[in-house]
Amino acid sequence: MAELEGLEFGKSDFVLLDEVTMEQFMENLKLRFEKARIYTFIGEVVVSVNPYRHLDIYGKEVIEDYRGRELYENPPHLYAVADAAYKAMKRRAKDTCIVISGESGAGKTEASKYIMQYIAAITNPSQRAEVESVKNVLLKSNCVLEAFGNAKTNRNDNSSRFGKYMDINFNFNGDPTGGHINNYLLEKSRVAQQQEGERNFHSFYQVLRGGSDGLLKSLYLQRDPAEYAYTNQGASITLASNNDSLCHKAVMAALKVIGFTAEEIISIYKILSTILHLGNLQFTSDGEHVVLVGEDTVKHISELTSTEPENTRKALLYRTVATGGGEVIEKGHNEQEASYGRDAFAKALYERLFAWIVGRINCVIQVKDYNPALHGKNTVIGVLDIYGFEIFDNNSFEQFCINYCNEKLQQLFIELILRQEQDEYQREGITWQNIEYFNNQIIVDLVEQPHKGIISVLDEACLTAGKVTDTVCLDSMNKKLGQHPHYTSRKLCPADKTMEFNRDFRIRHYAGDVTYSVEVAYLGLLENVRVRRAGFAYRQPYARFLQRYKMTCEYTWPNHLMSSDQEAVEAIVNQHGFEDDVAYGHTKLFVRTPRTLFTLEQERAALIPILVLFLQKVWRGALARMRCRKIRAIYTIMAYYKCYKVKAHFWEVERRFTNVRNMADYGKSVEWPTPPAALVQFHRITQHLYRRWWARQLIKNIPPSDMAEVRAKVAALSALSGERVDWGYSRAWERDYLAKDSPLTSTNFVRITKELKNKDPYSQVLFSCSVRMLNWFNNTKDRALLITDKHIYRLEPKKHFKVQKRISLDSVVGVSVTSGSDQMVALHTASQDDFLVHLQRGQLNPNQDRVGELVGSLTDHFTRKVRVNQLTGFYCSIFIFLYNYKYLINCIMILLFHSISDQHLCNVHYCSGFRYLILLYV
Repeated sequence: MAELEGLEFGKSDFVLLDEVTMEQFMENLKLRFEKARIYTFIGEVVVSVNPYRHLDIYGKEVIEDYRGRELYENPPHLYAVADAAYKAMKRRAKDTCIVISGESGAGKTEASKYIMQYIAAITNPSQRAEVESVKNVLLKSNCVLEAFGNAKTNRNDNSSRFGKYMDINFNFNGDPTGGHINNYLLEKSRVAQQQEGERNFHSFYQVLRGGSDGLLKSLYLQRDPAEYAYTNQGASITLASNNDSLCHKAVMAALKVIGFTAEEIISIYKILSTILHLGNLQFTSDGEHVVLVGEDTVKHISELTSTEPENTRKALLYRTVATGGGEVIEKGHNEQEASYGRDAFAKALYERLFAWIVGRINCVIQVKDYNPALHGKNTVIGVLDIYGFEIFDNNSFEQFCINYCNEKLQQLFIELILRQEQDEYQREGITWQNIEYFNNQIIVDLVEQPHKGIISVLDEACLTAGKVTDTVCLDSMNKKLGQHPHYTSRKLCPADKTMEFNRDFRIRHYAGDVTYSVEVAYLGLLENVRVRRAGFAYRQPYARFLQRYKMTCEYTWPNHLMSSDQEAVEAIVNQHGFEDDVAYGHTKLFVRTPRTLFTLEQERAALIPILVLFLQKVWRGALARMRCRKIRAIYTIMAYYKCYKVKAHFWEVERRFTNVRNMADYGKSVEWPTPPAALVQFHRITQHLYRRWWARQLIKNIPPSDMAEVRAKVAALSALSGERVDWGYSRAWERDYLAKDSPLTSTNFVRITKELKNKDPYSQVLFSCSVRMLNWFNNTKDRALLITDKHIYRLEPKKHFKVQKRISLDSVVGVSVTSGSDQMVALHTASQDDFLVHLQRGQLNPNQDRVGELVGSLTDHFTRKVRVNQLTGFYCSIFIFLYNYKYLINCIMILLFHSISDQHLCNVHYCSGFRYLILLYV
C-alpha cells in the first residue's frame, strides 16, 4: 500500500508498523485521521475512525475505483471490504459475512449503509426491473429502521439503539433477490426515560415536527415535543429540529416504496401518538384508590387504540393476579405501581411496534418463488451492525445485556482472528513466533455459565420466596461470585468509592477494571496486528490453491504429473519466485504477504480470457466435428434415398407405360408420376421424347397426300397458338381456293395457272384466294392472290385473272396479321413494296378463317426450304395489333413502318407495342 499512499499519510496497514506498540498504533491512527484517512487495514480487517464530518470519499467515481479490484489494490476503504466479500461469494459460491463492531458513536450505522449502497451500485448491470425493485426496498428499509430504532445520544446524533443482522440473498448471477433482517435488544427503556442531553427515538420527533396539521389533529397531538413527558427530558435537545421534518417526509416515502399500505402507515402513527399520550397520564390517590387525572387523554388513548375508555382506565389502574388456588383476581395499583405499569406498557407497545415493522419489511424483501433446480444456488452476504460497549451515569439491565452481547462478539473475534490463527499454524506445522493475547472466555463464562454466571444468579434470585429487590439480587451475586477474579462490588471492596453500596458491581475486563466498558484498546486490535505480522495473510488447502492457480504454471496445466498436490503447488510458487514468502503446512499453503496473492490473481485474470478462448475453440471444434459427422450421415442417407427415389420413379414410369403401344390413344391418357427433384430435367426430356414418339405413331398412318396440310397446320399452330382464337385448324385446308370456290371462274383460273407454270416454272401452288385490296385513297377493289413456291401474284378476276403484279417469293421478309377474327394480311418485301390484302371467306363457306392457312403454308414452305440457323432471306414476324375498318389507313402506315424496321428480326415473334404506335400515330 506504500505505492498508493505516501509516508506522509502514515502506514495504510498496521502490519507495516516498525514496532507494534500501543504508542505507535495510536500515533499512526492519529496521523491518518488528521490527513482525512479514516480507514486503515489490519490484513482483511478495516479499522474506521468516525470523522464527525462529511468526507467526499463515497461517490460513484470512488465506487468504480473499487469495483472488481483486489483488497490491497486500492487504499483502505469500506468499499474494499464490501467488494472482497461480494467477490468471494461469487467466486466460491459460498456465504460471506461482514461484522461491524465498535463503541457507541464510532460510525457503525453509517458504515453498514455505505456497504449496502456499494453492493447495490455494483450489482444488476443489465438494469433488470425486478432486481432494481429489490435493491430499492433493501436501501429504503434502512431509512425506516433508523427512524424507529435510532436516537440521539451524547456521543452520536444517529445512534442505533438496537442490533441488526441483515442477510442479502443473491442469485447465481450475483444479483440481489431479497433479504432478511433480524433485530436484537431494542433499547425500549429509552421510550420512557433518557439521560440528560439525549433524545427519545427519532420517530416521535419526526411525527411531531414533520406531520401535517391534519395528521396531528387526528392524533390529538401538539407540534412541540416539550408538551410530552417522553420527549421533553432533554430540554436543550428538543428545541433543535435535527431535520426531523425532512426525515419524516423521507420515512413516509420509504414506507410507500417498501409496500406499507395507507392503513398500516396511519396505524403506526396512531401507536406512536398513543405512547406520547400515555407518558402524560398522571395518577393521584383518592383515599385507598388511585385515579387518573385528565379524562380527555384517556378518551384520546381509547379512540387511537380502538378500545372502550372504561377498559383503558381499568388496564392502567389494575393488574390481574392469579392466586395459589387458581383464582384470578384484580388488584389495584398504588401511585408508584401505576406509573411503573404505564411506562412498562409504553415500552412494550413500542417494542412490539418495532418488531412488527421489521417483520413487515421482511415479508416484502424475502426471496419469493425460489427453486434451486431452476434458479441455481442462492448465496448470502450477511451484515452485522450492533451497538458497542456503553457506560452511562445510570447503567440498567439493558446496558448489561448490550455489553454482554459485545463480549460475545469479542470472543468471536478472538476465536476467528487470533486463537484460530495460532491454532492453525500449530496444526499445520508452521514455525512462527507465538503471540500472547487475552482470551475473554472467562468474562463470557462470568455472565452466562450455567448455575454460576450472573444471569443464572439473577434467575435464582427472582425465584426466591418473598419480595425480590435489586439489593437481593446484588447480595446473591456477591455471595456466589465474590471469589471470581473479574467480579467486584462496593461490599467486596469497601475502599473503592467509585461504586455505591448496594447498587454497583464491576466486571474486570482484560484491559483493566471497567464498568461495562474497556479503557478497552478496543476489540484487541493490537493483538490482531501482532498476529497478522507474525503470521500469514492467506492460507489455502493445496487442492483448492492448485485448482485456482494451476493455469499460471506450465508444469501444472491442465493437470500435473507429480506425486502430490503439494509438489505441484511448489512448482507454481517456484516458477513465480515466491519461495521466500510462503510456508508449506501439512495440508495447506501459507502466504505471508497479500502482494504475492495479488500477483497470482493478476496473472490468473490475464490468462482467463486466453483459456476461455482456447476452451471455446476446442468446444467449437468439437461441435463442428459433430455437425460435420451429422451432415455426412445426412448426405449418405440422402444419396441412398435419392437413388431409391430415382429407381422408384423409373419403376413407376415403366409400370404405367408398359402397354401404351396397345392403347387406342397410345398412352396419352396415362398420368405421369411426379419426378424427384434430381430427375426434373430428365423427366422433361423423357416427356418430350414420348410426345415425339406419340406424334410419330399418329402421323405414320396419314396418307402422303395429306402430309402437306398436316405440316402447314403444325407450322400455324406454333406461330398463332394463343394469339388467335380461331385460325381454321378444325377444317380441311384446300389451299387453292380460286380453283374450287366458284365454278364460273375456276376454269379461267386453271388456265392462267398453267400459263404461269409454263412461263415461271414452279412446283406447286401454296395458296390462292379472292382478296380485297386497299389503296392510298382508301378505295377498295376485288382482286385475286396466288402464291406459288416461286412468286406471289396479284390477279384481276374481272379480266380473266390477268396478272397485275408479280414479286419473287424470296423477297418476302415478313407477314403481319391481327389477333382478331378479321382476315387482314400484310406481306412485307425487301423492296418495301408490301401487299396489304383482306382475304375473302368464299361463297360456299362464309365463316372460314383462312389467315391461319396462309401463315401455315408460308411458314412450312420456308421451314422446309432452309435450315433455321441458315435463314438469310425470310424472317417471319407476326405483329398483333388492334384493327378497325374505319382506320384502315392507320394500319397501312403501321405495316409500312414495320416493313422497314423489322427486316432483321429472327424467328417468329409477337409484338404488343402496336397499340402504343397506333395511338401515337393518331
